[in-house]
Amino acid sequence: MKIDIITIFPDMVKSALNESIMRRALGLGLAEVNVFDLRDYSLSKHKKVDDTPYGGGAGMLLQFPPLYEALKALKKENTKVIITSPRGKTFNQKMAEDFSKLDHIIILAGHYEGFDERIYHYVDEEVSVGDYVLTGGELPALIMTDAIVRLQEDVIKKESHENDSFSNGLLEHPHYTKPATYKGHEVPEVLRNGNHQEIAKWRHYEALKQTYIKRKDLLEKYELSKEDMKLLAQIKIELEEE
Repeated sequence: MKIDIITIFPDMVKSALNESIMRRALGLGLAEVNVFDLRDYSLSKHKKVDDTPYGGGAGMLLQFPPLYEALKALKKENTKVIITSPRGKTFNQKMAEDFSKLDHIIILAGHYEGFDERIYHYVDEEVSVGDYVLTGGELPALIMTDAIVRLQEDVIKKESHENDSFSNGLLEHPHYTKPATYKGHEVPEVLRNGNHQEIAKWRHYEALKQTYIKRKDLLEKYELSKEDMKLLAQIKIELEEE
């Protein structure tokens, strides 16, 4: 898996890639992430990559020629080109899983008021990270990269990301670690009794509960079993009694 990020702020992206699990994954060659400065593809003597929009209006736009030249230099036959854009599909776990199976991705990180529209002729997918506006596409590019790279083999334990929130359609169950008791706050007894079947039941119940409380919209897409329906009824009663 190879990801190329094209940006006008390469140091901002590189600094984030040099920390934590991402640094380890890249250092071990489990994935490859390259950061390219859009200015290196400018046709201007002074490396200019932006200009005012035709027709007037506030702000600046990233010019078409540098973007075109960057893609021309980096794109291969099997490349998927992604552009960060508030008008794109909202990034989610399913998208991260699909992208993680690709061989090569190029992410164009927007800035200012966005891109000259002509570059979209060479883009495969527009992706947004939410219904809000950021100063640039560097953070969305990093969010996508992190979500994609962590799914690569051996980056983290397989069972860790298989049980992530959204991976099975529900939010995650609560987690606890040692000590078992502190300042009157205790870890649930079911997690300490060693009965893995009971632990699995508790975790599924709590995942349903967390999802019902915090993200009911996810339950509309989740295929509830008859047992799940009974558990949800129990959860509603439990919450009403609290």
